[in-house]
Amino acid sequence: MSATFVEHTPNQIRFFEEAKKIDVDHTDVDLDEAAVNEVAEIFKTPLTGSFNWDYHINEDRIKKLYDLGKELNWNADLDLDWDKPIGSAPYEVRVFMSGFSEYKPFLDMSQEKREEFLLHSEAWTDSQFLHGEQGALLVASQLVSCAPTYNAKLYAASQTFDEARHVETFNRFLQKKAGIMYPIDGALKNIIDKILSDERWDLKFIGMQVIIEGLALAAFNTTKEYVDPNGFKKDMLELIIRDEARHVAFGIHYLAEYVKTLTDEEREERAEFAYQACLVSRERLVPTSVFRHFGWDEEEARVVFLAGGGMEHFRKLLFQRVIPNLRRIGLLTDKIRPKFEELGILEFENLPDDADIDWAELSKPLYTETA
Repeated sequence: MSATFVEHTPNQIRFFEEAKKIDVDHTDVDLDEAAVNEVAEIFKTPLTGSFNWDYHINEDRIKKLYDLGKELNWNADLDLDWDKPIGSAPYEVRVFMSGFSEYKPFLDMSQEKREEFLLHSEAWTDSQFLHGEQGALLVASQLVSCAPTYNAKLYAASQTFDEARHVETFNRFLQKKAGIMYPIDGALKNIIDKILSDERWDLKFIGMQVIIEGLALAAFNTTKEYVDPNGFKKDMLELIIRDEARHVAFGIHYLAEYVKTLTDEEREERAEFAYQACLVSRERLVPTSVFRHFGWDEEEARVVFLAGGGMEHFRKLLFQRVIPNLRRIGLLTDKIRPKFEELGILEFENLPDDADIDWAELSKPLYTETA
């Protein structure tokens, strides 16, 4: 086992022949198993950890979430049928969700080339899921050390295992079924880097449990709406969504009381960070590397993508979750509200937040056809 350490995040598209769906040009790919065994990038963080010597077990919601996680562990090898077809959405829906149903460069393509573009576009999205889950894995492992209470440490440990399972599953999906893996988007990488490298444990909670996990829930639920209900992808997302719902609830319950103890200045710092992370999620998570691969004008395609129906629907779902959660934990401050107002998303603040989860729904036994 060897590793090559790099100073900058690799930006190549990777292709996996065993899952190749269409003929594509692989000449620009130089990250293969013959070149390196593992590619790693170092990050440094001034993490301050803590022991907990009290071992006091509070029978609270965090303990209940931890117990649910123990009861509902799933195994990607046993609980998913990897022989099932992916079950993509119908072609017309995929085109709509891509945002390019009326874009001339897309319409000028042959049908085969359009299918190739859609495959790449979906692989880009699934690749961001993978990279985001690795970020969540790293942050959850930090929370085990820096969370101050006993129950929170146990839950963060269980979440770390959940995130490892998500990384495993998305990686296997991309390599074995989709056949294409895109590098991490720069905007997503910046958010994760900030969360990982900040020494404040509560900012890690805000960034990961509320923003990143909220983003993931919105994206997974959006995707699940449109894919084949009998396909592999829906089965995979159903399992992951159950885990993510627990993660978000954990963050909200833990932060709601803690934020009240902060000074006004500290609270405003956290509120500004949450706003900036929302802004990045709304405006900058754009598949420009896909546009570049197909020779499109990147800025023109970006504008079209952001105005497309699929992205509009996704943003609505995203902020329907995140804004009520920020309200619940006290980060929709008077100073930050005008900024969210400019984004046109304060209309969601009075919707139910994810702290009020459906315990009966989350407690249901896992449904698997392979069981």
